[in-house]
This record gives sequence, structure tokens and C-alpha cells, in this order.
Amino acid sequence: MRDGQEYPFVAEGEPHTDGEPGDLRFRIRQVKHARFERRGDDLYTNVTVTLADALTGFEMDIKHLDGHKVHIVRDKITWPGARMRKPNEGMPNYENNNVKGSMYITFDIDFPKGGFSEEDKEGIKKILKQESKQHVYNGLQGF
Repeated sequence: MRDGQEYPFVAEGEPHTDGEPGDLRFRIRQVKHARFERRGDDLYTNVTVTLADALTGFEMDIKHLDGHKVHIVRDKITWPGARMRKPNEGMPNYENNNVKGSMYITFDIDFPKGGFSEEDKEGIKKILKQESKQHVYNGLQGF
């Protein structure tokens, strides 16, 4: 069931004065969860990985609300804000329990705290094979 949805129990409420019993209605109120946010039938969560894992790939499991494990495999570079969709790992649809939403995982990167020696910096540049290049743009407009 979704947040704000009502579930009626017909004629299960208190009777009106000299009358029939009324309907008893339950309204669902969703509480916040530490790891997941529900939007419709979809679940959203964030995962923080180390910079080493972000560059070299990783495997992990996320414990779902019902206890089963959702297996995550990233065998490519993961950039900050990258998002992965796991179909059928969301919440069951209220009208059709055989249909489930998706789970969306957004990745954050835990960068090292501290500096590198000049030798380490040169080694990183050599491994990445990238020249120093900056690009200034208006990121709010989608360019």
C-alpha cells in the first residue's frame, strides 16, 4: 500500500445514533527508513564506495526490506552520482502483487582524506593516462 492510501472496513465502525454502523477507515502513513525511500512502487537508496572500488569495480549485496539480498556488480568505472536500476526489486504493486517496482541505487565516492606524495601523483597520472584539462560550463542548464 502507498502513503496516504485508505483501506475501508465497511460497517465495522461505531454505529450512528439510532442507526447503522459506519465504515472504519485506516489511512496508511509511511515512516522514514534509514536506507530506503519509496516513490510509488520504486525504492531508492545510496551506496558509498571507496575511490579504489569506483575505479576498479566491486561486488556487494544490499539487504532488502524483506531480508533477501540484492546483488550488485560494477565491473566498470563508477563516477559520483552514477545510478543503477535493478528491475523487480522495488515494492509490490497494490493492484497486482506479481508486479514489482525497481530499485534505484545512486553511488557516492569516498575520496581519500589527505594528500599524495609527488611520486604517487605522477604514478596516478601515468595510470589514468589523462592530461590536465578543465572545462567550465553551466551545469544547471544541462550542457
